[in-house]
Amino acid sequence: MPPTDAQRKPWGGRFSEATDPRVEAFSASIGFDRALARYDLRVSVAHAQMLGASGLVSEDETARIVAGLREIGGEIESGAFPFDPALEDIHMNIEARLREKIGDDAGHLHTGRSRNDQVATDLALYLRDAAHAARTGLLELRRVLFQRAGEHLDTLLPGYTHLQRAQPVRLAHHWLAFEQMFMRDGERFRDLTKRLAHSPLGAGALAGTTLPIERESPARELGFAAPTANSMDAVASRDTALEFMSAAAICMIHLSRLAEELVLWSSSEFGFIELADAYATGSSLMPQKKNPDVPELVRAKSGRVVGNLVTLLTVMKALPLSYNRDLQEDKEPLFDSAATLGACLEVMAGALATLRVNAEQMARAADDPLLLATDLAEALVRRALPFREAHEVVGRVVAHCLESGRDLRELRQSELQAFHPAFDKDASQLLSLEHTLDARAQPGGPARARVEEALTAVRAALAREAEALAKAPTAEPL
Repeated sequence: MPPTDAQRKPWGGRFSEATDPRVEAFSASIGFDRALARYDLRVSVAHAQMLGASGLVSEDETARIVAGLREIGGEIESGAFPFDPALEDIHMNIEARLREKIGDDAGHLHTGRSRNDQVATDLALYLRDAAHAARTGLLELRRVLFQRAGEHLDTLLPGYTHLQRAQPVRLAHHWLAFEQMFMRDGERFRDLTKRLAHSPLGAGALAGTTLPIERESPARELGFAAPTANSMDAVASRDTALEFMSAAAICMIHLSRLAEELVLWSSSEFGFIELADAYATGSSLMPQKKNPDVPELVRAKSGRVVGNLVTLLTVMKALPLSYNRDLQEDKEPLFDSAATLGACLEVMAGALATLRVNAEQMARAADDPLLLATDLAEALVRRALPFREAHEVVGRVVAHCLESGRDLRELRQSELQAFHPAFDKDASQLLSLEHTLDARAQPGGPARARVEEALTAVRAALAREAEALAKAPTAEPL
């Protein structure tokens, strides 16, 4: 017995049996691809208008289709749209609702297109907005880092390698290092838009259509520069989604590194910062605790976003051309990465903007005399010793200080000359915290003048990015 109209698959009469309800539940994507609704409507309106202009659909039919789609858009925005899991995906939900509104004329909408090129176009529009949102979040975080760096130009702390005190730096220099990481993250999202400039719409299932459709005008209407050059590539590729998720994963790693420092620095062992109460939590058992939960969660969520990237890479790794249903698995990790990144950028900007810096504790740590050992070696280099020999000599001096409990800066010239005759002054004359910073005046160094130059450059870069985002096509809210 053939299925009833209510049971029949919505895309044709090829099948004599209704879909098993378990298969419907297993294969349905409406639970997550409804995030594409506003993009799907824009794509459908542009496609309908092209069909009308091409003479494939009458003017009256086109007008009814477009009006119906816009009514559906209002329902979706207001939350009144009746999503039906039995209709599988956002495309069929919209088309079925359009049929309820305007009748059989809705059947013209799918003329000359497939869900394959439809979803690829929806995703391109989504990615364009997701990249814009990521850049906007990064810009705000960079502004906070810039502001806090400007407040702490003369706050000194140890720089670390291997999490061991290494050399003194300015807190401004340290925070501007993260600003540079996030600047590059923004550039990655900006560069992605170059590869989102071509519209898949009109590529059909994989080989276009015999109908006289026109691809250029819908592409322009949707903000693309041109149609894609190859119909099979248009529906088979998800490299722009991979590129977004890769940029998101790299950015989350940078956020995780910053979060790790906030966790360490807020501990009693460091005592460099205190998170604002609004960005910390207490313990359910220990009333004295103030836990850095926000950066800890950001640190953990980096693994989630990296995992999303690996998921899609694995989905794509062995797919033959062109479209395969495996590609439905692109959306959940993509949407999750975009949402997770946006939330992490927002809370990290807030945490950084409100934390209290313990400049005195940082200064005490930066006053560790052993942080100047390299300067002592370089004093010997200025006396014509090879650096490797100078390094060896100062290593013995450091060992002596550690064994005897002496402050490196207290050593007299005669004591230093016991290690090498080239020492020509007392250690106190060779070593100075202020001098060591100002002497590091090479481009990119922590000398005050160089950090001031860096702040000026960052200010200009932030202004350029803000201007570029303002000129970008208006983004849909994600």
